[in-house]
Amino acid sequence: METEIQDFSILSEEEGAEEKYKALETKLNKLEFVTFLSGKYDKNNALLTISAGVGGRDAQDWASMLFRMYNRYCESKGWGVAVLHESLGEEGGIKSATLEINGTYAYGFLKNEAGVHRLVRISPFSPTKQRHTSFAALEVLPEIETKDIEMKTEELRIDTFRSSGPGGQNVNKRETAIRITHLPTGIVVAVQSERSQQQNREKAMQLLASKVHALQLKKEETELSKTKKITKSAEWGAQIRSYVFHPYQMVKDHRTNYETSQIEKVMDGDLEEFIEAELKG
Repeated sequence: METEIQDFSILSEEEGAEEKYKALETKLNKLEFVTFLSGKYDKNNALLTISAGVGGRDAQDWASMLFRMYNRYCESKGWGVAVLHESLGEEGGIKSATLEINGTYAYGFLKNEAGVHRLVRISPFSPTKQRHTSFAALEVLPEIETKDIEMKTEELRIDTFRSSGPGGQNVNKRETAIRITHLPTGIVVAVQSERSQQQNREKAMQLLASKVHALQLKKEETELSKTKKITKSAEWGAQIRSYVFHPYQMVKDHRTNYETSQIEKVMDGDLEEFIEAELKG
């Protein structure tokens, strides 16, 4: 990078200097941005769970909209996305879905998306065209290696069930999908994305390790807040962003106050400005 800066100072008067400057500026911005991603697990893959809140069909439809939005965002970053588990609504939409995001710094970029996302719009399911408010919650965890978390076999209850629907393409009579319950904490995970029961079990164990790790960290933070009087906003239950489709169009982040009226672009996965504002903030 130092050589490139020296070269630019020499070539600044030559033809094409503007293009060289823009390319150099882009590289500098990327290097600056990486300095905000220095957390222990920021380079890890991410596990993202979207859960519909109260509101029935509207909330489940909102969860499916967020599912599409984050898929589009991850595609724009060149990350791989695998649906580990998906629970569909009876009349469409999603009750919950867990995605595995494979990419360098995936967790670092997505970690601050955790929280409650609020939608205000004219409900497409309302015969009287009434305005409706829907909620969906995001949980974002770093992918943790199973060996890094101690879990005893006798503390696990493992059940099998049939994979079905999107995210579980192996639709047959064999019970390949896996559900694991961690008895000490009550944490339950399910995976149905892989073709074999063994592969689903390995993925489920990895997902469980990440959730147990997150719970351990939360307990540590709670104890720290008691001793040092530090207050931290809860990852769940905190309304972090509002998406308003009616009576005006606006997406606003309540932590940074960054907002835009380009709601269609946001719903199409253009989240970079929101994510960058939160990381830099």
